[in-house]
Amino acid sequence: MSDSIDLTRVASLEEDFDEGTSSGGEPSDLDRKINEHFAGAVVRKDLVKAVKGNAIVPSYVLEYLLGQYAASDDEATIQAGIDKVRDILAQHYVHRNESELVKSKIKERGRYRVIDKVSVTLNEKDDVYQATFANLGISNVVVDSATVNAHQKLLVGGVWCLCDVEYFHTEDARVSPWILGSLKPIQMSNFDYAGYLDARAKFTTDEWIDLLIQSIGFDPDKFGRRAKLLQLVRLIPFVERNYNLVELGPKGTGKSHIYSEFSPHGMLISGGEVTVPKLFVNNANGRLGLVGYWDVVAFDEFAGKKKRTDKALVDIMKNYMANKSFSRGVETLGAEASMVFVGNTSHTVPYMLKHSDLFDELPESYHDPAYLDRLHFYIPGWEVDTIRNEMFSTGYGFVVDYIAEVLKSMRNLDYSDRYQQHFTLGSDISTRDRDGIHKTFSGLMKLLFPHEQATAAEIEEILRFAAEGRKRVKDQILRIDSTMAAVNFGYETAGGGWSAVTTLEEDEYPTLYHRGRPSAPSEPLPTAIADATAASSTDSASATVPAELFQGHRDYVENQRGISFETLVLPYLRGATDIELHDPYIRQGHQGRNLVELLALLAAEKDPAEEITVNLFTALDEDPEYQVKQLRMLNDIVQGAAKQGVKVNVAKDPGGHDRWIRTNTGWRINLGRGLDIFQKSDSGWFDFGGSRQEFRQVRAFGITYMRDASEQ
Repeated sequence: MSDSIDLTRVASLEEDFDEGTSSGGEPSDLDRKINEHFAGAVVRKDLVKAVKGNAIVPSYVLEYLLGQYAASDDEATIQAGIDKVRDILAQHYVHRNESELVKSKIKERGRYRVIDKVSVTLNEKDDVYQATFANLGISNVVVDSATVNAHQKLLVGGVWCLCDVEYFHTEDARVSPWILGSLKPIQMSNFDYAGYLDARAKFTTDEWIDLLIQSIGFDPDKFGRRAKLLQLVRLIPFVERNYNLVELGPKGTGKSHIYSEFSPHGMLISGGEVTVPKLFVNNANGRLGLVGYWDVVAFDEFAGKKKRTDKALVDIMKNYMANKSFSRGVETLGAEASMVFVGNTSHTVPYMLKHSDLFDELPESYHDPAYLDRLHFYIPGWEVDTIRNEMFSTGYGFVVDYIAEVLKSMRNLDYSDRYQQHFTLGSDISTRDRDGIHKTFSGLMKLLFPHEQATAAEIEEILRFAAEGRKRVKDQILRIDSTMAAVNFGYETAGGGWSAVTTLEEDEYPTLYHRGRPSAPSEPLPTAIADATAASSTDSASATVPAELFQGHRDYVENQRGISFETLVLPYLRGATDIELHDPYIRQGHQGRNLVELLALLAAEKDPAEEITVNLFTALDEDPEYQVKQLRMLNDIVQGAAKQGVKVNVAKDPGGHDRWIRTNTGWRINLGRGLDIFQKSDSGWFDFGGSRQEFRQVRAFGITYMRDASEQ
């Protein structure tokens, strides 16, 4: 072959490379850009673990302190800041098992600063507000009305604060010796919103999404585009008023982390601890509940069929989620808190689709179409990876209290109509469905494009994503209530073209998904997976490619499962003895693995007594270090394939970034992403996806099948 790659160069390249040097540990280009445009408002996210130690304190408290002392990209400044924060925590954070020691310090010194969670109640008998310090273990500390009025969340759930506490003993046993000298909630008081918008314009959309993912605490390189959007949907309740979100999925995917650690404006409570007085209003004393003071109220461990629920609470919650109001006797009150419901599933998606619905795990009182119809978006938690150590970010992200205040300020804005110059939602989409789509779209626009500089393609991406999340809710309601009308979810472009919206699980399991429900008007069932499966059932012993194989283009969406080379390309390669594969990106280990899996299929498919030839056209990595590893990998693949009767020739790809397969039986397959269609996973040998491709999640890709007419 011309321009063949000499795989024997591995040894000499290794020697050349050993003589050179390489640098590591430098900030990425994105990190440098973040520090340039958001100086003082960002912090390296791995520092939280470095300072936390055994302090049981939310991340936003630690980041508040890091933002004061370590918001820099200068290593010396960072280290000095870490030392300072550690010293502050050691001196002032109250561990419960050291509360008596801290009390002694306050008594002996007369005044001492503590970091603790403070809650306040009104003592009606003495007509005074009194504070309780959670870790310090003291109560009945008098608080002046001005402090309570300025920080009303002290009355509901409590707030982490920096406090100066004084001690003065009197003979009157009714008077507490503890005196509150000063109180400062740990959260930002102001920021420059115009500066935030100006800085946003300096970032591309991909860079901005990665910055937000790093701000949450994750490494964006470990997530695909769809997975990043799913993470960002968790932030919508902080930026959108009265947003109702549900996420059900396997354990360990970080469902509740955002609501307990990310913002001082969110409150996470156990689903079993909710009462009407705590959540809405106490009729006995007229005091507002959580929805009156918090931007987000999240219910953890919400799932559980056998959980006991308060029917009155469910009814009030349904009214609040629909009308943003609730009643206290004859008086109607309003609030702006968003509601989030997170819980674990115990069955797979196809099991739930076959036997019940995707809300199957909810308590019986909530498994009600009237309640479910109030939900604006359903995050498919089964698509979210289990959180692993390597997924956490070491890059820079916003200091949590900074981004929390930014999101809070945008709750007053409405971006729900920003798509209308480009797209029109389907006419039969109901008002409630439309509201759900609008609120999700508005939230994502605020998060991603607060400066309102989005292209039509970017607007379409988040409009489609918003519609999918609401469709997931509506399609499950149709299973529960057969009287509800089916809806054709989709939108028209300005040019009049129609784009139907489907959910990922609908594309993966079309037969199960549409079981027992009426089809929406003019809505064909997805056939991509069914067609591919049918293609794979062709007689494998046949030496000729069957004429009935599909010709044309198909698209697959990110996180889809059930895809494999066996169904995707093998039917088109059967009978071929000479195969040409153009893929410039056979460089990293997982890409080499994909190639080996394709070659193994060919080896297993052919007659053991015959040989086939695969001519691979690829490109060498420009980095000498990685080129050495690439050449060694390719050499191992060539030698391993030869043992199984598959001769692999490797040459330089002259075609740039195009990726395709051509066979001597007349087929050409255009591969949008080449063989690199599967998401990278570090789950180890015991992950089922390591053994079978159909258990892996794919990246978004397209594939086109064409046949030379002369071969037919």
